[in-house]
Amino acid sequence: MVYIGIDVGGTGIQMGVVDEKGQIIAKGAIVTRTDIPFEDQVKAMADCALETLEKSGHTLIELASIGLGIPGIADQKTGVVPFCTNLGWKNVPLRETFQKYIDKPIFIDNDATVAGLAESVAGVSANTDSSVFLTLGTGVGAGIVIRGKVWSGFHGVGSEVGHMIMEIDGEPCSCGNRGCLERYTSATAIIRMAREAVAKHPDSLIMSLCGGDPSLINAKMVFDAAREGDEQGLKVFRRYARYLGQAIATIVNFFDPEVIVLGGGVSKAGKFLLDAVREEAPKYCIYKSMPISRIELAELGPDAGIIGAAMLGL
Repeated sequence: MVYIGIDVGGTGIQMGVVDEKGQIIAKGAIVTRTDIPFEDQVKAMADCALETLEKSGHTLIELASIGLGIPGIADQKTGVVPFCTNLGWKNVPLRETFQKYIDKPIFIDNDATVAGLAESVAGVSANTDSSVFLTLGTGVGAGIVIRGKVWSGFHGVGSEVGHMIMEIDGEPCSCGNRGCLERYTSATAIIRMAREAVAKHPDSLIMSLCGGDPSLINAKMVFDAAREGDEQGLKVFRRYARYLGQAIATIVNFFDPEVIVLGGGVSKAGKFLLDAVREEAPKYCIYKSMPISRIELAELGPDAGIIGAAMLGL
């Protein structure tokens, strides 16, 4: 049997036919359309899924299920998506609508959750008892996997690690709260901190890397400046690593997973970031003499969304 995984993004929708070991057999893609009715977008996804299945050399009879990873949440019992902001979906019957076009079991979960599942099946956290996957991008998402199964909470809104309160009355967050973790450990946070730094220290290497225009600063520039020993780059990097280390320690203290996996765009900083976070996290853990969760970098990259969505069917 094979499985189809669909990674629903804000600008593009990637999909693939995946085998039971998490290997992608064939891929397909369409553009995300927010200017068409919800049902038309679902039909476009279903049509692409059927084309991708045909490309793989398999038939509907061999298709076990279809999984969708979305930048939102879903009711696991009904298949209704209460909200998916990037696509403008609100209380849409995604499972029921999709099954009008392909009558197979449909599974839906958050995109960070399915990426975490992918790593636990075919990536760095494979064959582990439990893992927490952190996506460090524009925001911060998380996926929790326990003994091979995702944990999304009783109401389907679990693993919103990015909205744990990091600082009381801290930076305002897009969710309406203040001081959320993603305001301190996302790529957006790095950029904000860097802009604050260069406003006071325009001689920083960060300014040279962005061509003198702070609006062009990105996380890579900050990390590159830090690697070169730039004082402001190092200050921002160390502050970021401290926040991320504290967040990881919080996860360790209340959940104690076997592995914590760092993914998303910020994780491309690689060993430079990993070493710093591995040094910081233990400082904030309760049991100083006990080993803590392994901290690793994700391995699957952009394919994680496809693989993890497909593996929901397992």
